[in-house]
Amino acid sequence: MGAQWKAKGRTEAAAAKGKLFTKLTKEIMVAARGGPDPESNSRLRMAVEQAKKASMPRDTLERAIKKGAGLLDDADNYELVTYEGFAPHQVPVIVECLTENKNRTAQSIRTLFRKGQLSAVAWDFDYMGFIEASANSADIDPEEAAIEAGAQDLEVEEDIVTFYTEPTDLDLVSRALPEAGFTVQSAKLGYRPKNPVSLEGEALEEVEAFLEAIDADDDVQNVYVGLAG
Repeated sequence: MGAQWKAKGRTEAAAAKGKLFTKLTKEIMVAARGGPDPESNSRLRMAVEQAKKASMPRDTLERAIKKGAGLLDDADNYELVTYEGFAPHQVPVIVECLTENKNRTAQSIRTLFRKGQLSAVAWDFDYMGFIEASANSADIDPEEAAIEAGAQDLEVEEDIVTFYTEPTDLDLVSRALPEAGFTVQSAKLGYRPKNPVSLEGEALEEVEAFLEAIDADDDVQNVYVGLAG
C-alpha cells in the first residue's frame, strides 16, 4: 500500500471502469503534448499500453492522442497540480491532479483534507519509476531480473513484482524486463514512501475512508500514501 493507493474493488464495477478510462484519457492527452507518435514518446507509449490493457476502445484512445497533440479543435488544456499533506493519524499523502480548472480543484482538495492537514511531505518520499510485472515462469528469479534490467529495488506481492527505477531509467527498464522473462503490467513515475506508517483497526479504516474520498474526486489522477501493509 506504500506505493499508489488503489481503492478496493475499483476495477470491478462499470462506473469504476468509466472513471479509469477518464484517468487514462487525461494521461494520454497530457503525454501526447510531447508528440503523437508512441514510438518516439515514451510517456505516451506507456500510457497507450495501459489503456490497451484496460480495454479502452480504439477510437477513444486515438481521439485522446489527437486532442492532446493539438490536432483537434476541441483540445482540453489539462495541468498537473500536486498537493501534499497528512491523512488522519499523520499518514503522509501526495495527491496528483490533472485539471483544466485549478481553482475548482484547489477548493475540492481543501474540503477533502478537512479530516487531515495540507502540509509539505514530499521530503518523506522518493520520486521513482514504478513497474508492475508478472513472471512468465515460476523459475525466474526477480532479483536477478532486476539486476539485469537495471532496476534499483523490487517488492514481491503474490504474483506481481514491483520494480523501482531511477526516474530517467523507467523506459529503459520497462523495455528490458520482457527480455528477462517478465510481462509488464504498468510503468509510470510516482512517489515511494521512505517511512511507511503502520496502522490497524479503526485507525486504518479511518485512513482508508479518507483516501477513498480523495480518490473519488474527478480531478484526482494519482494518490500516493505512506502507509505500510
